[in-house]
Amino acid sequence: MADPLTILIAARDEAAVIARTVQTLREQFPGAKVIVADDGSRDATAERAEAAGADVLRLARRGKGQALTAAERAAAPGALLLVDADLSGDVRPLLSENGTLRIAAFARKQGGGFGIAKRTARALIRLRSGFQAREPLSGQRFVPAAARQAVFPTAPGFGVETRMTIDAARAGVPIDEVELDLTHRATQLDIAGQFHRARQLLDALLAAGPLRTNHRGERVPLVGWIVALQEPAVTAIGLADDAWSGPERGFAAHLRAGRSTGVLKAVGIPLVGLVRTRSLSGALLVALSANALNQLDTKPGRALKAYLLAALAVDAPLGLAVCLLPYDLREMAMLGDGGANGLGAMLGLSSVNRFTGRGRWVAIGALAGLTLLGERRSLGELIERTPVLRELDAWGRRQA
Repeated sequence: MADPLTILIAARDEAAVIARTVQTLREQFPGAKVIVADDGSRDATAERAEAAGADVLRLARRGKGQALTAAERAAAPGALLLVDADLSGDVRPLLSENGTLRIAAFARKQGGGFGIAKRTARALIRLRSGFQAREPLSGQRFVPAAARQAVFPTAPGFGVETRMTIDAARAGVPIDEVELDLTHRATQLDIAGQFHRARQLLDALLAAGPLRTNHRGERVPLVGWIVALQEPAVTAIGLADDAWSGPERGFAAHLRAGRSTGVLKAVGIPLVGLVRTRSLSGALLVALSANALNQLDTKPGRALKAYLLAALAVDAPLGLAVCLLPYDLREMAMLGDGGANGLGAMLGLSSVNRFTGRGRWVAIGALAGLTLLGERRSLGELIERTPVLRELDAWGRRQA
């Protein structure tokens, strides 16, 4: 090959097979470096990979996509070969010198379930890019040097393959699926196998949607649109801010900018509250609650924790936030303005039902004060300087 080759393997608890896989790949590609991204293994995966001659990245548990992203950053410039840790067979036919991204299609079917995850991934790829994939979930892929920027950083979790194909096709990278006589440890129709396929399905659905780059430089799904299932109007206004917002931050900056998505939120969310509650105080509660939660959405899990605590007090819906919290804390997804504003509006609407008269205006005053404080100082800094709040804020969040 004209370009140097690096082989990337994401592995978790693969001590039984990782040495064999690394040794086989080193035999097939004598000049290539093998990088194993050990994704929080609880066994001897890292040690056995190193003993077999691989460079090992020891990571906290982050999921397949983020592990591969870390490995790609550690790789030298050039082409990449992505291989699953439990693969057996000759993958040399995947290599290409014409800039084509090549994907291995297994010649023989092994195990598997009902094909729901695979059919869904095919449909998502076709919908988002027009490419008709045969093996949308295959992890055996050759990525030419010219295509690395188009497909990395990858989507997190098991959505990595689905999104990689979408990104490559939309960037105009040629894609070829090559049938190879390969084998791997197939999932079965037991509880563990069904759980794995459910995770594949969910991760593929999230990966095919909008992605954003977080503070670590990793791409994660923007899941705020899910909140539209319970609060469509305000969530839609927030999603407009996600899609078209400029550099402005805070009310004053948006007002100076004139026509901005911030001004749209400042006008549109109170109008939604006015229509829904038919009262000025209700409109203010909805708007201020939405803004307060949006101000807190600056670290993973922070806004959702605040929502859950407030929801217990005002009897707001809990289910959606409970489901989203693990993904947000593990940085597998982010709320964005759509999700934060939508959830905040739900708190405001529940507060209208909970508070009347003087109690409602006290709540409005408290939220207005919080908004003014957030305009002048960072609410995140205040939380991190307050011992009890700092500990609650950090609970469950990925630290490294």
